[in-house]
Amino acid sequence: MKTKIAQKIAQKIAKCLYWILLVGLFLPYELIFGVKFELISAPVGLALGLLFAFIFGTPCPKANKFVSKYLLQASVVGLGFGMNLIKSLQSGAEGMIFTVVSVIGVMVIGVILARYLGIDRKTGYLISSGTAICGGSAIAAVGPVLKADSNQMAVSLGVIFILNAIALFIFPPLGHFFGLSQAQFGTWAAIAIHDTSSVVGAGAAYGAEACELATLIKCTRALWIIPLALFTLWYWRGKDSSNGSEGKAKISIPWFILLFIVAMVINTYTPASFKPVYDVIVVLAKQALIAVLFAIGAGLSLKVLKSVGVKPLIQALTLWMAIGATSLFVVMYTIE
Repeated sequence: MKTKIAQKIAQKIAKCLYWILLVGLFLPYELIFGVKFELISAPVGLALGLLFAFIFGTPCPKANKFVSKYLLQASVVGLGFGMNLIKSLQSGAEGMIFTVVSVIGVMVIGVILARYLGIDRKTGYLISSGTAICGGSAIAAVGPVLKADSNQMAVSLGVIFILNAIALFIFPPLGHFFGLSQAQFGTWAAIAIHDTSSVVGAGAAYGAEACELATLIKCTRALWIIPLALFTLWYWRGKDSSNGSEGKAKISIPWFILLFIVAMVINTYTPASFKPVYDVIVVLAKQALIAVLFAIGAGLSLKVLKSVGVKPLIQALTLWMAIGATSLFVVMYTIE
């Protein structure tokens, strides 16, 4: 009896602490105090989330999932109000061609590698999709089309989230080590890091220009979810022998990317008198991203880590190292 009461008290404390940290990271200190607190950054938000998950688990799974998805989308749209459409497209043009080549290349290599390692076909396909395009968003979009079960989704998301968390911490130092320019790092991060959250976070840690370019290229890359989902629907037709579901698969379209483009258009073509308003939106978006990364870290519990097998981790790590090294070589010698 006492044990159950103690567990309930511990759960309530964990929930309260979760909301205190989430709200605390979301508060726009720059607007409130007029000073930017450098200690409250994207890597710090993720690190706090990971620490929280390892100590308390995930006390608010539904709320955490909602924040991770929708607050991320809102923050990406908000960042669009700080970007000029024409300049962004000119800056990102050099990275677009390699984006196309890398998406197709990672998918082909990933599927072949999964078969070689003896990984479940759907799990291997999902990991390849997450690495090729935009991490958890791609897996969440392709999974239902693929009719993947909960275990296949959990393993794929788990392994991608682990590498995604590592990327946010190691990419900025690596960028400085190799002497990458803002444009080079922004392009590299957008191609080599899985999720939009860590791409934007790493870009922000490196510099404003890198953040803008990384966000633009990553959002362009995320549009590949649509053709990939359609290809998956065609390729896997009649191949789903693992379950008897016959319902129509739904394709999840990343509508927030269109809103991101609309935000850039508004910022580019509206009078300069609106700029102070847009500046406030951008500050709120950057602060929201820190809260999002906390939520993502808080969702990476020990349970999730245990669900990831060695072979899927080898596949994901091999693909990640391949795209990371290749894209680094390309940006260093093709982008100034």
